[in-house]
Amino acid sequence: MSRGKFENIKACANDKGIIAAVAMDQRGSLKKSINALKEGYGTAQTISTFKGKVVQVLTRYASAVLLDPEYGLEALRERAPGCGALLSYEVTGYDENAVGRLPRLLPQWSARRLVEAGTNVVKILLYYNPADEGWINDSKQAFVERVGDECKALDVPFFLEPLVYDNAHPEKSFEFARLKPAYVRSTIEEFSKPRYGVDMLKVEVPINCTYLAGSLAYKGGEVAYERAAAIEHFQAAAAAAKIPFIYLSGGVDDAVFRETLELAAEAGVPFSGVLCGRATWKGGISVFVQDGESALEAWLLDQGVRNIQALDEVLAACAQPWYTIYGGLDAIEVIDK
Repeated sequence: MSRGKFENIKACANDKGIIAAVAMDQRGSLKKSINALKEGYGTAQTISTFKGKVVQVLTRYASAVLLDPEYGLEALRERAPGCGALLSYEVTGYDENAVGRLPRLLPQWSARRLVEAGTNVVKILLYYNPADEGWINDSKQAFVERVGDECKALDVPFFLEPLVYDNAHPEKSFEFARLKPAYVRSTIEEFSKPRYGVDMLKVEVPINCTYLAGSLAYKGGEVAYERAAAIEHFQAAAAAAKIPFIYLSGGVDDAVFRETLELAAEAGVPFSGVLCGRATWKGGISVFVQDGESALEAWLLDQGVRNIQALDEVLAACAQPWYTIYGGLDAIEVIDK
């Protein structure tokens, strides 16, 4: 592994080699959540203010923070000392009137400019359906290859966040819950290939806990998987990974996310941490909109800190160092470019 990639990944992990990162690169979804509470309040300034306050408080308990260059550059400067930085490179969301959910890069940014802005890692979100038409996935694979080569040339780590979907079934549906394990496994297998230059995958858990019998998220009704089957899905997805991977929270409640990580650990999955966003701080949105910045800070110092500390405790017990997949830290040969 090149020295730049090695040192920058290390900068985003804690002293145990675990990535305990806060995700704060939400843009369209955060604006929508704010405006749902107070129409027109989700301006560039209020979004930036919200991000800054979250970063100020929660990065004291995080190994890194993920932000975006559109609203998050001021917040990037507010992070706690020793906290690593990741910046998103993609345009948020996708064109709902076009087929394929094709990705786009922020037109005024490059990997070089993100590095100049202070990031340790370049992150891309990619919507991916392994069963999609060939031309769509060829386009997405070439897109990832280009970003991977750009990061390689700059000797900066490349984290890829693939989110799976299906054209026939909504992501929250029972039908998609049954398809999801195979989609996640196939996607991990594809983007673990060396040709993409991905250094770490930020992946979804391979199940939808809403349809997991006995889960905190299960509210009755249809069951897509029993516990034993869920464990097998975790194991199959992890077996497809040839590079380190961390989990995203996907917006579930913090207690549900922690339970899911414990299930992954029970399955013996060597995940290397999390990039956890809304599960940690989404409860602060209504506080911020209704009562302002000071009230948000108070909420973060109380409930927000309790959320992230509880998550850190689970990670300490369940996650494995990012270099585990390579056979340990001593097994990595660091090469100066």
